Amino acid sequence: MVRDPVRVEDAPDLQAVLGALDDPDCRAIVKRLDEPMTASELSDATDIPLSTVYRKLDLLSDASLLRELTEVRSDGHHTTRYDLDFEEVRLAITEAREFEVGVSRPSRSAEERLADMWSEVRKQT
Repeated sequence: MVRDPVRVEDAPDLQAVLGALDDPDCRAIVKRLDEPMTASELSDATDIPLSTVYRKLDLLSDASLLRELTEVRSDGHHTTRYDLDFEEVRLAITEAREFEVGVSRPSRSAEERLADMWSEVRKQT
């Protein structure tokens, strides 16, 4: 499998990643995301209140560990699904004794990249 390279400018914030992975609710969400799910589905699957799920999804998204997928429906009601956007998180210490975080991302098909672009367009409008 070919992986999309992790670019330096795409590296997530160390504190955001550590904060999200230190949170037990965030870890429960990551554990359940074996396929894209809505916030409501995640709330049901993890027994975490929906309002809390939304806050935890924000934490995981800010840490660049989740991606939002917009499911376009013909009736005009679009649904947002959340999916993991990493295969591996690496923590390292540099020669300068500073911590750095690296994230291996799964490769994406052309269809998935198009869906990502659509999600970004929807966020801008």
